[in-house]
Amino acid sequence: MQQLDATYSALSDPTRRAILARLALGEATVGEIAEPFPISGPAISRHLKVLEDAALIARRKQGQSHILSLNPQGLRSAQEWLDHYRAFWSGAFDRLDAHLKKKPETK
Repeated sequence: MQQLDATYSALSDPTRRAILARLALGEATVGEIAEPFPISGPAISRHLKVLEDAALIARRKQGQSHILSLNPQGLRSAQEWLDHYRAFWSGAFDRLDAHLKKKPETK
């Protein structure tokens, strides 16, 4: 459950979602990720740390550059949680629909 909490906490911030959207296009250096944001380097580093701790991104070192990439497996726990509740609510609505479509019994 802690991983799920970390994932949703990381996804709650629009800057972090924008970073993930950028990485969905392909790998990027920390500098490339930071470029479009009007925030400080340390602030970007904090956002990246949250994303790494949530296992949503991976970092590797290439020479002196840090290369970031999306870790699609990091969203697995969030997707599984959503799938569980989607199935629950879908079933509940289907049962409600069937109940409402029943013709009332006449006596």
